[in-house]
Amino acid sequence: EEQLVLTGGGLVEPGESLTLSCEASGFTLSRYSVIYLRTVPGKAREGVACLDTTDQVTNAPNSAKGRFTVFRDSAKNAVNLRLENLKPEDTAAYWCATVVGACTFAEQWFELWARGAQVTVSP
Repeated sequence: EEQLVLTGGGLVEPGESLTLSCEASGFTLSRYSVIYLRTVPGKAREGVACLDTTDQVTNAPNSAKGRFTVFRDSAKNAVNLRLENLKPEDTAAYWCATVVGACTFAEQWFELWARGAQVTVSP
C-alpha cells in the first residue's frame, strides 16, 4: 500500500525550531514532487513550499521566507520541512502531498496526502 506519513509536529515556544518529516512507504518518494501546505486557524489552506524531483525548491509567495527550508532525506524516503524561529502565527495544521508532475500550488494536481500534523507555537 502506498502511503505518506507526516510526523514531527508539536508544541514549541516562539523562537524555537522543529522539523516535519513526510515519509513514504510502498513507493519511491524521490520520483515525485512533494508539497507542504498548512491551514492556519480561520484561514484557507495555503502552500508553504514544494520540492521537485531535481530537488529544486519552489516557495509559496507568502511563505515564511528564510525561516522554512524543505529538503530531501533519501535514506528515509522522506521530504522534510525545517521550521526555524517559529512565531505564534505559524500555528497551523501542516500537510504534505505528492504532486503529479512539476511543482504547483494548485490542489487539483495533488495526489497522495498524508494526515496533517499540528504545530502550535505558544509561550
